[in-house]
Amino acid sequence: MDFALTEEQQMIVDTVRGFVETEIYPHENEVERTGIVPKELGQEIARKCKDLGFFACNMPEEVGGAGLDHQTFTLVERELGRGSMGLTVFFGRPSGILMACNDEQREKYLIPAVKGEKFDALAMTEPDAGSDVRGMKCFARPDGDDWIVNGTKHFISHANIADFVIVFIATGEEETSRGPKKKITCFLVDRGTPGFEIRNGYDSVSHRGYKNCILSFDDCRLPSSAILGDVHKGFDIANDWLYATRITVAATCVGRARRVFDHALPYAAERKQFGKPIGANQGVSFKLADMITEIDAADYLTLAAAWRLDQKLPANREIASAKLYASEMLARVTDEAIQIYGGMGLMDDLPLARFWRDARVERIWDGTSEIQRHIISRDLLRPLGA
Repeated sequence: MDFALTEEQQMIVDTVRGFVETEIYPHENEVERTGIVPKELGQEIARKCKDLGFFACNMPEEVGGAGLDHQTFTLVERELGRGSMGLTVFFGRPSGILMACNDEQREKYLIPAVKGEKFDALAMTEPDAGSDVRGMKCFARPDGDDWIVNGTKHFISHANIADFVIVFIATGEEETSRGPKKKITCFLVDRGTPGFEIRNGYDSVSHRGYKNCILSFDDCRLPSSAILGDVHKGFDIANDWLYATRITVAATCVGRARRVFDHALPYAAERKQFGKPIGANQGVSFKLADMITEIDAADYLTLAAAWRLDQKLPANREIASAKLYASEMLARVTDEAIQIYGGMGLMDDLPLARFWRDARVERIWDGTSEIQRHIISRDLLRPLGA
């Protein structure tokens, strides 16, 4: 396992970091203040991303993407993590689940998503089904060759800009050793479909400008051609997606933590109290030592998980470890950075309070810390029969 960057990878890192610093940073304060990303700005970011050749860089070359391997794409996500998520979402990365599209769906959804002609969003969470995904109540019943859908999804990220949504819906029930569980099917649903509504969600303290939405289905009729994959087999494609998104969260946390550290380190060296830089005191210098150690550890955990995917090795536990550690690391690093700055760290003149608030959600979405610990411990104990 070699984490030394190739010349191409270093070029990619430098290019994406430069893009974030020049195209994202200048707009962050306004997005933070208003909670809104103007449509024209989002379109401009997407256009510039296309001009760079990075749009859909996570998708295979066979469908028009850049075909980056998992490790290189993780480096891209790490650099994007430095910027406001409300803005970097337009640095298009279509959901990898779309690779399950059949020929007809590829022309309608996959190819337009890769070209940036359509944006997708993914919907699984419900008010009563978060970590317990199989407890979802949004249900589709067959009606001839169609399906009639009723129910609600919420916390659906960036559905406000989506042209279509990849939705996981219960389509039946089966008995298991742990009781009845829902059978899940994945559907592709166009914005504007009768009976389907996308509404503004909740106001969040984290990632302002990156909207969460509520989806409602009221006798929404979907054709069988809208099914992605096979009926009742939605989890078969969902698991691959969860791998990718959890590595993305970990990488994002590492990138954000490095940006926070870039604020804290020079401040500790320059800020003087009692006639010397505050960094000369162990109370501060040891914080910096712990911060950079944790950042590097999270970075290597994340890259190692991505490397295992590239080698087609089992990576469930490693991905969970990376997501767990990196998200909790970011919380500690942002908190310590504010402590180093003191009262100024909480002022709007600096971005640290924003980073601190943004960090809180990382331990919740794409699988809570508790779910990650469950995955890790299960992986360790099952081979021993426990």
